[in-house]
Amino acid sequence: METRTLGKSGLKVSALGLGCMSMTSVYGPPADRKQMIDLIRAAYEHGVTFFDTAEAYGPFKNEELVGEALQPIREKIVIGTKFGFDIDLETGERRGGTNSRPEHIKQAAEAALRRLRTDRIDLFYQHRVDPQIPIEDVAGALKDLITEGKVKHFGLSEAGVGTIRRAHAVQPVTAVQSEYSLFWRQPETELLPVLEELGIGFVPFSPLGAGFLTGKIDENTKFDATDFRNHVPRFSPEARKANMALVEVVKAAAERKRATPAQIALAWLLAKKPWIVPIPGTTKLNRLEENLGATALTLSESDIKQLDESADALALEGARLPEAALKMTGL
Repeated sequence: METRTLGKSGLKVSALGLGCMSMTSVYGPPADRKQMIDLIRAAYEHGVTFFDTAEAYGPFKNEELVGEALQPIREKIVIGTKFGFDIDLETGERRGGTNSRPEHIKQAAEAALRRLRTDRIDLFYQHRVDPQIPIEDVAGALKDLITEGKVKHFGLSEAGVGTIRRAHAVQPVTAVQSEYSLFWRQPETELLPVLEELGIGFVPFSPLGAGFLTGKIDENTKFDATDFRNHVPRFSPEARKANMALVEVVKAAAERKRATPAQIALAWLLAKKPWIVPIPGTTKLNRLEENLGATALTLSESDIKQLDESADALALEGARLPEAALKMTGL
């Protein structure tokens, strides 16, 4: 698989990474652990070298899964994980809100290293900006961890451009993670230009619109009771019905290119910038293989223009996150 470099950092990763969150939480009950270990290792065999997790997924269970799966090939891959929610590092109890106090960050790093069965974290993101802690203090803590060799690269997730600039001035930011897809294109307005200016890579999560752009979801789809999409405005039955117009746009492009809707959605992202590395998640080998097929799909400037203009003409309904979660983002 093609590799890409995240910004000016020199961090080389596969053009598509693997988001591991759904293997243990958020989209329903945890999947079978052995099957997920096999899937992660299959991803590597298919050329994936970039794996995304976080202490908050579980909490802790996802990092433990990823650590076990990748231990035999640790020297051949890149692991991104995250800190920043207020979680008891011993019990995993969620206390609500954020916690990016420098001393907590360093304790979280030590705990993540143990769970991931490694001696360094390749890319350590602040999961959400902490309004109580100056971002300069957060960047300073990461600088210390990088100096100690426990962390290789500093990342930010769902941060605004002002925060990114301030952090980058203290410790260069290698990558920023946020939602970005044909379903949610706001990063194009401010975020992408600033990342290009500063030489920072971009790692879009939910590149398939939390599954919506695959064409497998419609207004009649029933989600598991534990699936977070039950609480997301854009996944209400009414919003899904209205937003099917976007899926039809993607399906039409897929027919023209003899591809699947998921492959079109991912190829669109890959064509946007050479420093964009999407991290679609899945729990199924056939979906993994389908997603990776996007790396072999070339969209022309005309293809991209047609998708952009068709999407721009639509009035999509529903916020991308519940209101409380939106308040924790900088976008």
